[in-house]
Amino acid sequence: MIHKTLTAAAIGLAAFAFATTSSQAGSHSKMVDGPAVTWNHSLWGKRRAFTEGLEWLSEQLAERTGGKFTYKLNYGGLSKPKENLDGIEIGAFEAANFCNFYSPDRTPSSMIFSLPFLPIGDWKVRIAASDAYYQHPHVKKEMAAMNAVIYMAGVLPQYEFLGRGKPPETLADWKGMKVRAGGGVAIAMEKLGATLQTVPATEVYTLLERGTVDAVSFPFTYAHAAYKVHEVADWYTGNFQPGTADCPTVFNLDAYNALPQQYKDLLEELKAGVYEKQKAAYLAADEVNLPLFKEKLQEIRFSEENLAKFRDEIGKPIWKEGFVDLYGDRIPAQELLDFLMAEAAKAAGGS
Repeated sequence: MIHKTLTAAAIGLAAFAFATTSSQAGSHSKMVDGPAVTWNHSLWGKRRAFTEGLEWLSEQLAERTGGKFTYKLNYGGLSKPKENLDGIEIGAFEAANFCNFYSPDRTPSSMIFSLPFLPIGDWKVRIAASDAYYQHPHVKKEMAAMNAVIYMAGVLPQYEFLGRGKPPETLADWKGMKVRAGGGVAIAMEKLGATLQTVPATEVYTLLERGTVDAVSFPFTYAHAAYKVHEVADWYTGNFQPGTADCPTVFNLDAYNALPQQYKDLLEELKAGVYEKQKAAYLAADEVNLPLFKEKLQEIRFSEENLAKFRDEIGKPIWKEGFVDLYGDRIPAQELLDFLMAEAAKAAGGS
């Protein structure tokens, strides 16, 4: 988990170093000529660590094309979060982000990234494995059926919970709690006896405040802070790490195909910078948020014995139950799981 592997000093240096190189990127890069193009990108919430890479992409596209490629980020207003794929399919906008657990029936292949304890916690491994996975013929076919193509993964940190009321000091304490979770994390929490509440991120503050939910899972720490969950919470889990999700950036296929090749090449060239800018923003967010959480909220940490039991008895079996068995009648689920594992091993320096 990023916030556990870098010191505060390293976090600050990483954010500063990338901000410096990012600001210089346009002046030292080759200009790209082409026609005037305007794209709209549908997002939700407000500007935050998750969107910093896209903000940089928007700036670079304008700068590198002399203002001819306008890439507008729209925070709310174009579509509801759960309807972004619908908007992409009908061409209501050219780009968007969608979270896999918002539409599992439409994007079953993407649900693999919600499985708990996948060996893709390392940033480099996650990006390499995700990018390779989204090029798998079946995944591309699945997205093309919705007139879409995935540009890049929406890399998110490991999830943790923030909650209100009595904290779950043991794994058994989750039984009967009302939790907001999605994907494989939701399946895992259900096996612990929790009641699931799948609601858009923009609604969790009010629901937690009113007691409609007891705990909320988000990528730690930035997303909890972005949606101000800590303002109405009493506690947070510091070492649960039940998994994560994926909210990739997707393009309308017709709009993408209509781009001149030099613009497609530019998008591909900028992708690595988008990832790095996002990573730097996560690190900077942890530097700010962790001290705030520790000061205001009670930290709940589970014993290694409890966590090991959770991983072995509940987590790993979900790979089969929550993906291979659940989606195997519609997609080559075992093949996709094996493919992702192989790509993760390759990225980590394995065979």
